[in-house]
Amino acid sequence: MKAGLTIEELAAEIMRQKDAKTDYIVNSSRLCMENYGTDLVLRVLGDDDTDRIEPLDIADTAHRQIGTRLGIPAKYYGKMLSEHPDLLVTNVNAWFSREPTERMLRVLDGKVRAYLSNSYMRMDHYEIFASVLPVIGEIPDVQFVSCHITDSRMYIKAVYPNMASEISPGDTVKMGVVISNSEVGLGSVSVQPLIYRELNGNGIVVGGATTKRIHRGRVNSAEEHFMLASQEVLTEADRTFLTELQETVRSATDEEQFSQIVALMQTARNQPMNTTDIPAVVHTASRVFGVTDTEQTGVLQHLMESNDLSLYGLANAVTRHSQDIESYDRATDLEGIGYNILSMPQRQWNRINQIAA
Repeated sequence: MKAGLTIEELAAEIMRQKDAKTDYIVNSSRLCMENYGTDLVLRVLGDDDTDRIEPLDIADTAHRQIGTRLGIPAKYYGKMLSEHPDLLVTNVNAWFSREPTERMLRVLDGKVRAYLSNSYMRMDHYEIFASVLPVIGEIPDVQFVSCHITDSRMYIKAVYPNMASEISPGDTVKMGVVISNSEVGLGSVSVQPLIYRELNGNGIVVGGATTKRIHRGRVNSAEEHFMLASQEVLTEADRTFLTELQETVRSATDEEQFSQIVALMQTARNQPMNTTDIPAVVHTASRVFGVTDTEQTGVLQHLMESNDLSLYGLANAVTRHSQDIESYDRATDLEGIGYNILSMPQRQWNRINQIAA
């Protein structure tokens, strides 16, 4: 599993961001993208065309969301951003004015990190963290194996040492949970089972979130609000959801589910790979499950080093390679892909093997 922050470091960063973030409701007709040196900034203008706040840098996520909202194809938006920013400014400002709409700007450290609907329901990292941490802390000897905050999401990955089983002699796995949340419109709050493999520190995120909440709430108007109040006062719906979230985290220590996953792993260990052309098997499985060409090289290397040429070995090679990925978000994606590979139907594994025959 990719190393991240300690639970103490995560808590400190959550508190820092809580005090540093601001949300605004603005009409796009009062937004203006401009060149500022070598970068682009977003200005928020008043009726007299003066700046209501300091010009803001623009995060990659916000750029993508602006392009999507304005109907500018992502590839073309990216080309203008990298090669002709002046052309991008002209396009964006024209559509801001031609199709005015009220939007929420989520701002952190002087940067627009998200460009969202004015009905986006804020359920921020602080609320999630404050709700789930006491519940996780109830678990005897719980281990926080990896935590992080990226530009996209917050992650808490915890393992319950007292729920463990051997896949084979010397290969022990433990049950855990991964809790994630996005403040920038890239996913709902989710809780998923986590399987932690002691042998090499791999983490496998079990597909299918057990709880979700879509970030959609009341519509905020720019006439009523410019700077939104903080989330210190929660609605009844918020409190109900957080209570449900706590119960979901408690139920993540499901021994029956853990036994089923262990049985799945033991079965996969006895499903051999066709060794006639191992790179072909890796390439085919990678294309099916979304492992990139660049990542395949590392997966193949870890597979050969493990000397476990089985379905189980392939899944572990993917999750082991996640530790080498720079992006924590992508590393977590690979942990989920590892489970998708592990749990593929027998007939699909047979077809992948036939390609190497």
